[in-house]
Amino acid sequence: MGELYRTVPAVTAPAANRIITPPTSRPTDPVTDRSVGMEGIRRLLDTARTEGLVTGHFRGLLHVAIGRTVSDAAGTVLSRGLTWREAAALLKELRYDRELVREFGADPDALAPRDRERFWYSAIAQARVDSAEASAQADWLAAALKPHGFVVAPSATAPRTAKPVPPKTEEKTEKPKRKKK
Repeated sequence: MGELYRTVPAVTAPAANRIITPPTSRPTDPVTDRSVGMEGIRRLLDTARTEGLVTGHFRGLLHVAIGRTVSDAAGTVLSRGLTWREAAALLKELRYDRELVREFGADPDALAPRDRERFWYSAIAQARVDSAEASAQADWLAAALKPHGFVVAPSATAPRTAKPVPPKTEEKTEKPKRKKK
């Protein structure tokens, strides 16, 4: 915040003779503090995109960014998970391709076309990042990100599978016809 300099003599404002400045750094609890900084998760999202790991695994990438602890190879925690709003702002800032939402069945033309942050927020809502499929994609991504210096912790809530399952390719399924009354 900077330094405070007294510009008004104490005689003019006698009640302002004591100014309490906020501490220079806020105390953090490494166990409960989620906002360790967004630079690490920004690096992870950027690396995943440049290495071609996003296509086919976008739901898993959202699962990692939102719900898992990510650290570097040395063990320094980069992220303990983002809120949906933080993830949407980061995807907007990094200019992720809007067409990626087609992977989980969302239509990019139907989502907020003008406000990119709102677009990503509603896309995350439709992605079902807490599903077993998202967790399986995230497990695959965790193994693929390890050579790039990122260690993704396993999910604490999802049931564990024997090995990570690669994402399914799109399959066309017909909807059952409704019976007429």
